[in-house]
Amino acid sequence: MADDHPVVLGGLITLLNEDKTFKVVATCGNGAEAINAIRALKPDLALLDVNMPALNGLQVQKTLNAENLPTRVCFLAASLTDREIVDAAAQGAFGIILKESAPDTLITCLHTIAAGKKWLPANFVEGASERQREHHAQIAKVSDLLSPREIEIMLKVAEGFSNKQVGRQLNITEGTVKMHLHSIYQKIQVTNRTSLANFAMAYRDRLAAS
Repeated sequence: MADDHPVVLGGLITLLNEDKTFKVVATCGNGAEAINAIRALKPDLALLDVNMPALNGLQVQKTLNAENLPTRVCFLAASLTDREIVDAAAQGAFGIILKESAPDTLITCLHTIAAGKKWLPANFVEGASERQREHHAQIAKVSDLLSPREIEIMLKVAEGFSNKQVGRQLNITEGTVKMHLHSIYQKIQVTNRTSLANFAMAYRDRLAAS
């Protein structure tokens, strides 16, 4: 098991020790320690926090795949982004479970994985996949509507720069910035700088989530 919070590790040890099916062979505080333990001990299961220092859970899974190590991974997380859910499933994780889950649910999850079956709730993974597809579609739509220069100007304006400041940064005239903004307003159907900034920030968030 690997988690960078000792209290969480302590709770997991107590929980699993109550179930005689499992034997905890190593506890680790980061992903690098987890990799070394898995290499040395070759456990059947690895219960890994997704967000850890010195290699996160997804990076540990990638390393296991690259080295063809057979340990089955279950990710345990306080929260997950859609991208993390999709990546975990795509990389071959056997399970994904949230820390808010009931202890009995975690035990059932681990028993399921130990039996060679996956614990990847369809609505959980498919919902994340669908939202990811929507993100990519929205980004592609904006990229089709606006030229690279217009996107650049839109993002600068969203950061609060004036037309003159944008022009200086991009080495173009203030008049050229105004012409680009007029074109942007028409293409994305907004009427003022505030609406443009809101649109731009949503676009930037979608880029970050891709």
